[in-house]
Formats: sequence, C-alpha cells, structure tokens
Amino acid sequence: MTAADFQGKTALALKATDVTMREAFVETVSAAMDTDPRIAVVTADISAGNFGAARARHPSRVINVGIREQAMIGVAGGLALTGLRPVAHSYTPFLIERPFEQIKLDLGHQDAGAVLVSIGGSYDDPVWGRTHQAPGDVALIDTLPGWTIHVPGHQDEVRELLTAALATDDCVYLRLSTRRNARAYPTGAGFTTVRSGSRGVVVAVGPTLDAVLAATSTVDVTVLYAATVRPFDHAGLRAAVGANPNVVLVEPYLQGTSAHEVATALADTPHRLLALGVRRDSEVRAYGTAEQHDVVHGLDPAGLAESIARFMR
Repeated sequence: MTAADFQGKTALALKATDVTMREAFVETVSAAMDTDPRIAVVTADISAGNFGAARARHPSRVINVGIREQAMIGVAGGLALTGLRPVAHSYTPFLIERPFEQIKLDLGHQDAGAVLVSIGGSYDDPVWGRTHQAPGDVALIDTLPGWTIHVPGHQDEVRELLTAALATDDCVYLRLSTRRNARAYPTGAGFTTVRSGSRGVVVAVGPTLDAVLAATSTVDVTVLYAATVRPFDHAGLRAAVGANPNVVLVEPYLQGTSAHEVATALADTPHRLLALGVRRDSEVRAYGTAEQHDVVHGLDPAGLAESIARFMR
C-alpha cells in the first residue's frame, strides 16, 4: 500500500467515524428507498433539505408538510393505511409532544405502523431553549401499547436498528442524539453485558454508557447496556441481578421512566433501585451547553459516581 493509499483509507475511516446519528439516519433511509418502494418520508421542515437527493429520485415518497407537526403524523398514518412504510422525523418535542393526539389516534388506534425518528434528545441543543427540549418523550410514548423504543448510543447502532425497523409494520420510536459512546454495541434483543461485578447492576441506556463506565471504573458492579428499552429485557435483568439485587437505572431522559419495568422484572425479588435521569423536581431555565445540563442533572461521570457510590454504601 502506498502512502497515498494509506492516507486515503485513513480519511475514509475518519469520515465514517465523524458521521452523526442524524446523518446515519438520512443515509440509511435514503438508501432503503431505492430498494423498497414501500418506504416514504414525511417531514415538517426540520431536515427536509437532507432528503433532497432522495426526493429527486422518489418525488412521490418524500413529503414535507411545512411547520405542521400534527399533519405530519396524520399523513404518516394515512400512508401506512395504504400499505406504505412511513418514516416521520423532527425535533423530539415537535415529533412526540405536539402531535401526541395524532400518534395515539392516527397511528395506534388505527393499527397503522410507522417509524418516528427524533433528534435533539432531552437537551442536545439548549441554545434554542425549552421549546426544543423533551425529556418526557419516552415516558409519553410508554403510555401507548405496542411501541418499540430504541435509544441508540452510536451511529452504527442507528443503521442496524433502523434497517430492522423499516422491514416491519410495527410502531417504532427511534430516539437520536448528538451525544454518543466511543463505540457501537450489539443491537439484538436484550441487554449487552459490558462489565461484570458482584455488588449490583447498573443499566446504562443509549449514550449514557461511556459516562457510566467512567463513573463505575473502580466499583465492583455489572454494567448492562440497552439500546432498546421497549420491550424491556426483564429476563436479562433478573439473570444479572443474582444474589445482590442493587439496581441503578441510568436513562438520558426523564428520571425513573423505566422504574416500573425494573419493578416488573424483579416482582418476586426484594431489591433496591436508584433511578437516575433528567430531574423531575425542577426545570432548568438556563441555556448553557448539553454537558452543563448533564452536571445539573447528575448525569456527568462525577455526578453519576457520587450517586452510585452513595447508593452502594
């Protein structure tokens, strides 16, 4: 291999690493549209330009409804009822909170499947203020039966989860973030055991994993990773708990969102639970950075380490 060849391959590798979750989403859906005539994309201005190339190839299957999020979900439901596989996309609050009635009725009540793909996470872009933040999104979708909920922690996981979702007719929510772990993990059914220990179990959801690993580097605990939170891996948690049922749940959205799932999994086992996530007791009105919001909510490595150590003591 020549020096030029090596530099070229290195540049390609760096480019692949630098792909964001949103870019992985756009690339995966655009490519899938070329081979699957069922797939249609519905946007409400957000990211509409990213699907320009796909629109040029498939003008009838890339629909931008403008800033009309309720209509976006209604259109997606109508497309599903005609046999298409719609993908609706926007910022988290505009995709989940604003059109929730349409999600409940036009999709769920009609048994119309769709893939909802959000960006922005809980507070990825705090510069836009509270209008672009939705830490309660997973808890809200969790009130509806039958939804699969994916919270990937790496762009490569986005590709795998999305490809699988597009091949079904299910209701799927894929929660993207600008936060990501250093590497991808398996996205199959159930938890992935990242580290084994004897003093308890820490469940790290999506992009929280690297912070959890840093926070527990000197603590003798099992760390489970979840890129899919619904359905929740009850059997996997039961198997990991063993004789020391101390459970810490770390989620990048509303604190305690999956606490009831832990309770269900361990219904016949006395256990202790510490649920960590976006705080419920106060609303952060400052802007700042996403990392600063992590500190406020105790989701940075130092905050997690302090909470977990206190709980384990």
